[in-house]
Amino acid sequence: MPHINKLRMSVVLGTSLVLLAGCGDDKSSAQVTAGNQGQAAAVAAAASQGGEAIWATCATCHGAQGEGNAAMKAPSLVNQNSWYLKRQLQHFRSGLRGTADGDALGAQMAAIAVGLPDDKAIDAVVEHIDDLPDALPATTVDGDVVNGRDHYDMICGACHGPGGEGNEVLSAPRLAGTDDWYLVNQYQNFAAGYRGTHADDKYGKQMKMMSGVLPDDDTINNVFAYIQSQAAER
Repeated sequence: MPHINKLRMSVVLGTSLVLLAGCGDDKSSAQVTAGNQGQAAAVAAAASQGGEAIWATCATCHGAQGEGNAAMKAPSLVNQNSWYLKRQLQHFRSGLRGTADGDALGAQMAAIAVGLPDDKAIDAVVEHIDDLPDALPATTVDGDVVNGRDHYDMICGACHGPGGEGNEVLSAPRLAGTDDWYLVNQYQNFAAGYRGTHADDKYGKQMKMMSGVLPDDDTINNVFAYIQSQAAER
């Protein structure tokens, strides 16, 4: 990876302490607001420098190599489809995601994404993420993989692919290789109405309709344990 120039380094060092206040959900509202504003400003300042510079402002939460940080509730990004990352950044920036009442973590990301000035900046940072090495996230969800496979095949596989590899034609993102704890959290967010409720989020609406199909927490854990097992086999 090329050496970070002095301008980018000053952006990173000047905001890194503030950025920590914008990660996770155990901070005061004042800290979170300051962190989000500081990070959005850092993203905007870095945008003209390209994807690597923008990524330097993201790495505080998501990890230098995009590996994620569960303690900060920041998922791994490196195994995800580029087209899906782009769509989610666009949705955060436009307000299609992260604006529902109760979605504190989504609101943090939405506030940061406004620092991305245009799709060119989004494309640049997504391309940089795509160049980072894939890394298998740690398993954190315990479940019955066989039971999970049965439910996945019946309910999820038609859109997300038989091994959770995703399907761009159906706008269904890759699941295998995404943090299992994050997938559980997002499934619950759809069920709770934190995602998929915006009038213009047609793909989110589809997933929200499916979010009540798994009958209980054990089945949810089983399904995402199976998905994690598929990542380990690839």
